[in-house]
Amino acid sequence: MHPSLLPSLAIGTVLLMAAPVGAQTIAFSDLAEGRLAASGPVRPQSRVWTPERAAAWYADQPFLVGANFQPSSAINQLDMFQAETFDPETIDRELGWAKTKFGMNTMRVYLHDMLWAQDPQGFLNRLDQYLTIADRHGISTMFVLFDSVWDPDSALGPQRPPIPGVHNSGWLQTPTRDDLVDRSKDAHFEAYVKGVVGRFADDRRVVVWDIWNEPDNPGGGSYNGEQLEDEQKRIVELLPKAFAWAREAGATQPLTSGVWIGPDWSPSSRTLSRLQRIQLAESDVITFHNYEWPESFEARIAQLRPYGRPIINTEWMARGNGSTVDTILPIARRENVGMYNWGLVDGESQTRMPWDSWERPYTLQEPTIWFHDLMRRDGTPYRQREADVFRQTTAQPMPTQP
Repeated sequence: MHPSLLPSLAIGTVLLMAAPVGAQTIAFSDLAEGRLAASGPVRPQSRVWTPERAAAWYADQPFLVGANFQPSSAINQLDMFQAETFDPETIDRELGWAKTKFGMNTMRVYLHDMLWAQDPQGFLNRLDQYLTIADRHGISTMFVLFDSVWDPDSALGPQRPPIPGVHNSGWLQTPTRDDLVDRSKDAHFEAYVKGVVGRFADDRRVVVWDIWNEPDNPGGGSYNGEQLEDEQKRIVELLPKAFAWAREAGATQPLTSGVWIGPDWSPSSRTLSRLQRIQLAESDVITFHNYEWPESFEARIAQLRPYGRPIINTEWMARGNGSTVDTILPIARRENVGMYNWGLVDGESQTRMPWDSWERPYTLQEPTIWFHDLMRRDGTPYRQREADVFRQTTAQPMPTQP
């Protein structure tokens, strides 16, 4: 869920934010052992998995291939899981298509802390119902607990309709920007993390916990530049706490938070930001986002390989940006990198529209090619060739771990 409107300009701006002068370099040995360098400002929990444990876990998984999923009937996380709009029939139908038409075996699904505040038990019950449906189709789930992308002012209740012609116009940050900077909310955040993770801590249907999506994202779309003064400082405080809360809740699944910006993510990099150092040091398995050309995708894998941990790409596929099924998925299979593309069925999120629709809505004509998403609402693949590549790739025998 990359925030760029004009990717080269937006990424360049964010790189300046993410790579402060004098950023601390982390030795590979420190990251591999789950420690930051002694001079670092953050000390991760001692229970970060060893690389050996992470490798053993990954060896027991199938080749993880799936999508970032919300049913086509939901515009955002609240719409997906609030009692009034929870739609198990559409979830069941669309996950069935994911399995039979594309051979997918996993999904990445975003949650929202307001759902916990609204009705903890009802929320957990709906998560359990979702997991039951997904498991029936042979699909595991990576849950995402927090997210720093798009609308920073969520509200419970009926959600607004999509803005015509605009990419992901109803997506929500969690927590809201006002809650994020309010330290009195920490008890709520802790209860949310421990409550959700604790309920499914040893549930085989949950494959990974993604603690925070793009924590260093400035908002995205028309929300860039609208962050409150203390937001980034608070995320630096909260991110390691959220990892710790998930571990204290007894999670038996690996924890992660994916890197997505900056020129170099390797252990010797001098451009890693403070948040990136936390992400890489706290993650049991390494995750990342990449919506770019195949050579960029390969370069990112090479940067992350020295950490000695399994690597999973949790966001990819932006056809107009050079990230396509035909080119990227075979590389991932060769490199044994798990893959979650953005979007399954075209729907209320309108992510068939490109990022620049935030500046130039596609109201008079459709984009030349779909940006994200794999199927139309009737289950017809956008390109049958893409469905064929997915099925062929997932059917291949597992490669030897590089």
